[in-house]
Amino acid sequence: MEIGTSYDAAFILESTFALSLTLDHVLTIQLSPNCSLTPRGALLFFGSICLVTFSIAITMALKGLWPIFPFAGLEMLVLGWALRASLRRRHYSQTITVTEDQVAVETCQRRQHDRIVFPRHWAQVKLRRADTHLHPSRLTIESHGRSYEVGGFLTEEERRALAGRLMRSVGRVNESPPLNCVLET
Repeated sequence: MEIGTSYDAAFILESTFALSLTLDHVLTIQLSPNCSLTPRGALLFFGSICLVTFSIAITMALKGLWPIFPFAGLEMLVLGWALRASLRRRHYSQTITVTEDQVAVETCQRRQHDRIVFPRHWAQVKLRRADTHLHPSRLTIESHGRSYEVGGFLTEEERRALAGRLMRSVGRVNESPPLNCVLET
């Protein structure tokens, strides 16, 4: 993905989000999961695994070990479901737009589009720690009792970098730093 300035090259870790600042001082951050698996690649992978698995299962069934066959089918069913879930993530994206007076988050997942807008002057960016070390932290934008999670699919390092960027651009409650200085800090 392309970046607004060369400074942000270190900020983009796995090309999962892009940052741009337009001339009218609108900061736009686009987030999308890193999905390198193509539908064709998934089909080839699934087909080859099915071929090997069912070849072994049929061979074993012919030798009298027929209970192996239903379990092989169940395994392939679970693998197909997991690949389908992985491919569906390709259509998920979030766009965070920070203007002088508002912070808007637009979430797109296939045909469903959700948009939530917070007043920038009252918005807060919070990175909440996980309850246990097995769960990831949560990055939220909050204002007036409403809360919205952003970047749930990012790695912990990417989420911390995004939180820092958003905290600098949104500011604290009753504080809105100028957007033309956001990329310089």
